[in-house]
This record gives sequence, C-alpha cells and structure tokens, in this order.
Amino acid sequence: MTDLRVLHRRALQVSVDVVNEVTPDRLGLPTPCAEWDLGQLIAHMIGQNLGFAAAARGERNGVEAFAPVPITDDPSGRHAESATQLAEAFAVPGFEQRELWLAEIRGGGFYPAQTAVGFHLVDSVAHGWDVARALDLPVSFDDEVLEAALVISLAIPDGPAREQPGAPFRPAVRVGGGTDLFGRVLALLGRSPDWKP
Repeated sequence: MTDLRVLHRRALQVSVDVVNEVTPDRLGLPTPCAEWDLGQLIAHMIGQNLGFAAAARGERNGVEAFAPVPITDDPSGRHAESATQLAEAFAVPGFEQRELWLAEIRGGGFYPAQTAVGFHLVDSVAHGWDVARALDLPVSFDDEVLEAALVISLAIPDGPAREQPGAPFRPAVRVGGGTDLFGRVLALLGRSPDWKP
C-alpha cells in the first residue's frame, strides 16, 4: 500500500497547481464554500497548511496557528510556500511515529501522524476542487488519491454538527448511483459536484 504521505503530497500538489491559476483580481470570486470568497478560501488554505506544518514539527499551539493568513498581491506564491513547508514537515524521518496536537479538531487533541495526514489530504482534495470551481477550471486527482480520500470521508461523522458555525464540512449531499469516485468524495464532504459559479 502506498504511504499516505505520498498520496497527500500528490493531492497537495494539485491544490498548488490550481491556486497557481489565481490572480489578485480574482480573489473576490464566489466559491462552493458559501461563507468565503476565493481570497478568503485561499487564506484559509494557507492557514491550514501552516498550522499542520507547525503541529508536524511538534509544536503544541492553539487554534490561532491554523487561522487564515490574509493575502493581497501574491496569493499563489504565498500558498505554494505554505504547501512546501507542510510537505517538508510531513517528510521528516520518524514522522510516522509521532502524534500531532491539532487544536482545532474536536476541541483539540493528539492524533496519530497518519490520521493527521489523512485529515489534510481530504482538505486538499476538497479545497483544490473549490478553487477550480470558483475559477471554472477542470481539476483532477488520481484514483489512488481519491480512493484514500473516500475511505477517510466515509469516516467523518455526518449529522447536526455539520450545521454548526465553523464546521469543517457541510452535511453530506445525496448523489445518484452512477456518480464517479471524485463526485462521491465531494458529496460526502458536503459539496454538490454540479456546483457552478
């Protein structure tokens, strides 16, 4: 079985590639995350990258470490830099034996390294798609990444908690039996695969 960090790095690179298409004049575009425009979404993605990187380095920070990072003139460069920091933090020798303190998940707690990588892999898939849809561009992840994302997404509890302010995902969306793998992952994460700007 492929190391989840390898799959995560592939998912992260897709998100970097799509954010590289964002120019400052497009930061106000709507996104599938109704509460965020494109600039706010990318600010959130950068904050998540930096927060997970700090946790991977063994830091025990509060939720502020995951806070959105305001961007203005170089959204793609700032995002790519944060993604590099995260990939490097996940790649250090011995990382897979660690537990990471993730302050913003269920009120804070320690999670096995592989679980933390899985959390961020799903985030990379969801938000990579969000950015692509805001730009009205195609985006794809390889089947191995999507299969891992599906397993993780199926384990994320659905229900009333997803209706609360600040919930990481909206309630799961019903889709037809013929929906492809990517569409199934998106639906489990509360996104309509048919969303258009």
